[in-house]
Amino acid sequence: MSRILSFAYGIACYLLFLATYAYFIGFMGNLVVPTTLDGTPRVPVVWAVLCNAGLIAAFGVQHSVMARPAFKRVWTAIVPQHLERSTYVLFSCIALFALCWFWQPMGGTIWHVDTPVLRNVFYGVFAIGGLMVPAASLLINHFDLFGVRQVWLHLRGKPYVHLTFATPGPYRYVRHPLYIGFLLVFWSTPDMTLAHVLVAAGLTAYILAAIPFEERDLETFHGKPYIEYRKRTPMFIPRITPAAQPPEQTESE
Repeated sequence: MSRILSFAYGIACYLLFLATYAYFIGFMGNLVVPTTLDGTPRVPVVWAVLCNAGLIAAFGVQHSVMARPAFKRVWTAIVPQHLERSTYVLFSCIALFALCWFWQPMGGTIWHVDTPVLRNVFYGVFAIGGLMVPAASLLINHFDLFGVRQVWLHLRGKPYVHLTFATPGPYRYVRHPLYIGFLLVFWSTPDMTLAHVLVAAGLTAYILAAIPFEERDLETFHGKPYIEYRKRTPMFIPRITPAAQPPEQTESE
């Protein structure tokens, strides 16, 4: 594949991510999009649970397995190195969109908030969570995370250089502000249904299960700086004072 086509492919995968993420937010908030989390049940509840659990599991397996270094070593024998991340984004978008599109409403109410002020509080926290996810990634390695930087460097004929470890903004207080944003999206609703609690619990369980693997990979890649960072910085509950940053490093290309 030529450099221009590779760049176009990477940009297309990134734009697909933006569209899929927006659709997912609409799905979780029962807003605008044609397939939403809640609605009139279409199949018996047992089949709905099995279908929905399968969709969550499929997303989790794809998202986690394809991110592991061992898989990447095999995968890059098929997919060029500069397209590996974009292809991962493509498959992640497919898995997430499938979850939204084939989701089965289940009915049932866990809690319902009538008070307008409290409903607005829930919606406000939901919006904050939805904005935290892209904001947290923009602070560190957003375009690297979604494969754009890789195809841009390839287009320019420059070798890929890994980004150095840094802890800007909220990363000085917690290790996973991006995941905190997702958790706020999952759980901040004034109308908690059986379907909502299933997807929220399932995706929360996936995040908690995936973090140890992710942090192990980060320790292997970054070594002592990340090990020390992990020791002094909480996972989710912010510390009162920020963790000290490691000495600034510069990236060379």
